[in-house]
Formats: sequence, structure tokens, C-alpha cells
Amino acid sequence: MSENQTAIIVADTAKGIKVDAGVVAKPFREEIKEKVKLLKSQGIDAPLLVGLLANKDPAAKKYAEWTGKACKADGLRYELRVLDDPIDVEDALVDANDDPRVHGIIVYYPIFGQVESFSGESHDDFLRDSVSFKCDVEGLCHTYRTNLYRNVRYLDYPANTQKCLLPCTALSVVKILERCPGVYDKQSKPLGKHLEGKTVTVINRSEIVGRPVAAMLANDGATVYSIDINSIYRFSGGRLHKCGDDVTPESCVRESSVVVTGVPTKAYRLPTEWIQPNSTVINVASFKNVDEEALLKIPGVVYVPMVGKVTVAMLERNLVRLFEQFHHPSVKLIQQTPKKEPWYGHPLNLYSAIGITALIGMQFLQTIRVS
Repeated sequence: MSENQTAIIVADTAKGIKVDAGVVAKPFREEIKEKVKLLKSQGIDAPLLVGLLANKDPAAKKYAEWTGKACKADGLRYELRVLDDPIDVEDALVDANDDPRVHGIIVYYPIFGQVESFSGESHDDFLRDSVSFKCDVEGLCHTYRTNLYRNVRYLDYPANTQKCLLPCTALSVVKILERCPGVYDKQSKPLGKHLEGKTVTVINRSEIVGRPVAAMLANDGATVYSIDINSIYRFSGGRLHKCGDDVTPESCVRESSVVVTGVPTKAYRLPTEWIQPNSTVINVASFKNVDEEALLKIPGVVYVPMVGKVTVAMLERNLVRLFEQFHHPSVKLIQQTPKKEPWYGHPLNLYSAIGITALIGMQFLQTIRVS
């Protein structure tokens, strides 16, 4: 999506405004529809996303439902595979990884974290790392996570033609912030410094949301405070620092012009008196982490209560990117085209030929000298 198509959110200097994330999601989904339309005009089936659901978590079921509806609306193919026993997920995941018809995979968590099992809660992490990077629409496998935390943006350095995928929810936060007033500066600052001079507080350090959000915003140049139950860390100047007791959640939020909340509990409330005028507040949690009425009384505040619509758009965007980079017929044709073998075949044959030629040459020289 080009910059001139970007949806701009306008703040109100007299009071706070509440933003429907759908205004941010819409241009991305329109772009996806156009790409699918182009594929179909060339006789190519739309990318196929496979979802694996093996729990009774209401939020997971709702996410699966949203995903299916969005894919259908935008012309993408979606197949939900429901598994009665969590122990079957690994085999189902292997099958999906190996299926050439499948272009993207999403596993709806938590799985082993919900029920007692031999594998334990950490088995969910194992499943995330088991998704092939060529099918990982969530951008949470080891390859993509490692590259994110190392600020590596491409898979194929130095050619730099295959972009790394980013976690959907964290990416949705970035895309929302790009469209909020006074946050990102892409006009006068280079890549990696679009948030230079900004301070951000992220309240949550989960592997799904908090950590990747903090890393992505730090990679864009911001100073980021990452707050969890027992600790506060600061990303600054490409380095991670653990904060001392003098740094508190209140001091972090008061210093910040952007606050991202992702606390997964109904009881948590961010004190609105900490929020500064003209700040941007994004709630990523399924619960409201802030008193909305009090927050909207603060002048210039931009408040985004839910990011789900943008998350689904990023999921679709990642699916299309995976298809274009790894599964598109033209890409497969290039990968499958046999390379022309050199005249000498294997390099060892070349080395042998050079060695034999050298020996013959030495013998010939010796013969000349004797004669």
C-alpha cells in the first residue's frame, strides 16, 4: 500500500477520540482483494490458509471465526481443521507443512497451556517453532522471531528479495501507529529511525504480543519501556537495559507519548492520570485495560480499544506474502528449473583433471630435460 493511500487518523485537541481499527484495516484488505483478483485472472487459485483448532477457548474460537469470514470476504481460501485431542496437533501440523496445496498455517493457542498434559505448557512453544517459515502466517516460528530480535529484515541477504514476516498482532499495532498523528515520521527520517525521539511504554511481555511489539518499535528508533509483573526493561539505542527500582510503571507512562496495553485480565486498569495530553493509547488485550470514559477526557488523546480487525488484515497480508515468496507458480518454476551442469560435472572431477594435467606436464618437462 503506497503512502498516498494511507488512512490518516485526526486527533481532537479539545478531547480524546476513539478510533475504530477498521479504518486502518480497510486499505490493506482492499489491496489483498486486488491481488487475489489478479491471480484469478491468470487462472491461479487464491492462497490457502489452514487453521488448526484443538481447544475450547472462546477467544480462539472467535479468532478462527473472524479469520474464516475475513478470508471468504477477501477471496482467500480458508480451511479449519478441528482436532478433538491436542496430542494430534503435531501430526496435523506436519501434514500441513508437507502439503503443497497449503500456503499458510495458523495454530489457535493456547493448546497445552489449557489442560494438564505430559508435554506441559511449553509444548505450545514447540508447536510454534514447528511451523515451516514458508507457511507461518503468524510470524512466530524460530526463524522469524530470531530475525526480529536481531533486527534482520530479509531472509535472503544480500539479495534482500524475501522479507521476514512479523507477528500479526504486533504488526497491527505498528500499522495503527503509522496512521496516528505525530507518531511515525517517514518523511524526514530514514528507515530504522522513523520513531526516533519517541518514548513508548508496552505493558505486557508475552511472546505473542508484548515482546515483539517492544522489539519492533525499538527497531524503528523509539525508546521503549517493556513492563511486566516483576520487571521493567528499556530498549534504547539498539541495546536492552534492565531498569532499577527508581523506574516505575507510572514514571514510564508519564514519560511516554505512546502506551500499548496488553494485560490479559479483567481486573487490571491503567491509571488515566498517568496519561499525558496528545498521547496515543492502544489496547491489545481482550479486556479493556483502561477507563475509557476518563481517558477520552484528556485533550488530544487517540485511543484504539481493539486491534482485531487490523490483526486479521495483517494475517491475510502475511499469507499473500508467503504465497508470493514461496508458493506462486512462477517462483516454483524458477526453483524447479534444472541448472545446466558444467562440462566437468562435480567440482571433484575438475580438481582431479587439474591434478592429472599438472602431473603430465611435469613428466613432459622432465622428458625434455633428459633428452
